[in-house]
Amino acid sequence: MSYVPDELHGICGMMPAFSTPDAGSLTATDTVDTDSLRDALDRVIEDGVGLIATTGTFGQTWNLFYEEFQKLVVASIEAVNNRVPLMLGVTSANPRDVVRRMSFVRDVGGQGVLLGLPHYEPLPIPDIATFYREIAEMFPDISIMIYHNPVNHHVHIPVHVFQDLVKLPNIVAMKDSHRTPLEFQRLHSVIHGKIAHFVNQTQLYPYYEMGASGCWSHHIWAGIWPVLRLLQAVEDGDVEAARRVTADIAPGLGGAGEEDPRARRGHLFYEYAGYVNIGPPRAPHAFALRDPVEAAANEEKARKNAARWVALCEKYRPEVEARRASRVAVSA
Repeated sequence: MSYVPDELHGICGMMPAFSTPDAGSLTATDTVDTDSLRDALDRVIEDGVGLIATTGTFGQTWNLFYEEFQKLVVASIEAVNNRVPLMLGVTSANPRDVVRRMSFVRDVGGQGVLLGLPHYEPLPIPDIATFYREIAEMFPDISIMIYHNPVNHHVHIPVHVFQDLVKLPNIVAMKDSHRTPLEFQRLHSVIHGKIAHFVNQTQLYPYYEMGASGCWSHHIWAGIWPVLRLLQAVEDGDVEAARRVTADIAPGLGGAGEEDPRARRGHLFYEYAGYVNIGPPRAPHAFALRDPVEAAANEEKARKNAARWVALCEKYRPEVEARRASRVAVSA
């Protein structure tokens, strides 16, 4: 296998499928913008992301032609250039398509994949371990990051299934978020040290203290600095800072107002933040921009939320850089 659990930690950037200007058209056939992809990966890697995962739900695994998937995979491998671990998303409703995608990843030199369950119908619980075992044994040299998304994949993977999954040496990580503290503890009695566990950015405190390896984030594509500051806080055991940054990151906790998920999903949030260029939304998300009234409402919310996030970046970037500088001085 290519990656081991101990080297997978920090912030996992859940990458968007960077889109061309015509991506919202129903007749568009080649919508992956490799130039924007390369520039964005260069920036987040330089700024401190720990690993990259492509083509999840946010990364449009469900909404790309196979040829677009191939283009994105090759461009991602070239752009990352082994600077951080790279998990290439191969989730599909069709398990045979998963095999085809993983074969392509192997053929072009990919080392890891992000793999969720077949999701058109809920996979029966007894079949979960079978699915991952057959795929893992078919591709023993490819590291697998489990993509646990009960909302979209219609199955919550229970703790007892991991008794079988930890026996597969190339299952090395999991992108997760749907665990209560008690279930999280029970899960880590099984996976700790065997599967690197990435939780949602708003769960990093307190789950880092309980064994999480890091967090996954979409927000970093609007600016990485608040999430980096949160990571620093939990690594330092600074509970006060972790609580403060979490409250700022999560609007509902911090009192800064709720974010509109359609505004973020429609890419306007990231466009107005200006950190990277992820491009316009593909259909069906592009439909929200067709209606002038709805488009105007989404634009207003997106501008407001982007301005709030940019302000957080300006607030926390100096703290991140000061802490980095102090670490360098100590090591020198």
